[in-house]
Amino acid sequence: MARREAVTGLLWVQSWFLGFALFTLGPIVGAAYLAFTDWRGQGKPHWIGLGNFVEIFTADPLFWQSVKVTSVFAILFLPASLVVGLGMAMLMNQKLAGVTIFRTIYYLPSILSGVAVAILWSFVFHREYGVLNWFVGLFGIAPIPWLENPRWVIPALVIMQLWGVGSSIIIYLGGLQGIPTELYEVARIDGAGWWSVLRHVTLPMMSPVIFFQLILGLIATFQVFTQAYVMTQGGPDNASYFYALNIYNRAFVELRLGYASALAIVLFVAIVAVTGVIFKTSKAWVYYAGESR
Repeated sequence: MARREAVTGLLWVQSWFLGFALFTLGPIVGAAYLAFTDWRGQGKPHWIGLGNFVEIFTADPLFWQSVKVTSVFAILFLPASLVVGLGMAMLMNQKLAGVTIFRTIYYLPSILSGVAVAILWSFVFHREYGVLNWFVGLFGIAPIPWLENPRWVIPALVIMQLWGVGSSIIIYLGGLQGIPTELYEVARIDGAGWWSVLRHVTLPMMSPVIFFQLILGLIATFQVFTQAYVMTQGGPDNASYFYALNIYNRAFVELRLGYASALAIVLFVAIVAVTGVIFKTSKAWVYYAGESR
């Protein structure tokens, strides 16, 4: 019976396995091979060993620029997204009239097309006609060249990304509603204020959800592409030249598909390494109910 159940289960998931092998595993294996070759998209790939990786780390200034831009964006966006997402979820968790409407409103941006959102925010950030500069002008602030100044372009993209934290709000909201209400009742009986409740009840109980969001956010941040490609094309002065945009330009503009594959392998290793470090440190700050330490 157990063997029959196992065979039945494998038959049901065989379509997924087939899709994974054709559209995920196959391209990964192919990219791993091309990373050690010089291939321009036609003819037979020319094996060059570690040549692409040597060029990446020793003779490609755009590689280090893309690493810098992506790292700065991650440092600014990840903490802000965690704080904003959790804060908005706590507001949406209140028992107020019409709160379900606000939950829908905050979730809608996360289901819009990335290209459409990028075009929309290009108008928002417009130096002369943008609504954002109109708003800051009400406080006597001169128009800010959001997408035209290297100093402002990354903060502008961070602001735009924070607008789409609706999907994380839903996940935070599910975590908040899973916290036993008895914990809050006991804390209030003991005279705990809102800060003590947040610090000693909400954050520890939400730490697994925060950890999950941190990992997903990190992986997504390392692969930012659409916003930079549509809004800035990596400018001004390569100030928004993200790593994924660098891979795209090498592959489809310069047709250096082997070199682009090597860049993708480096990105994969970097994501795995940083994710591993976060997993290693999670034992110190992630709390699981019923866990003994």
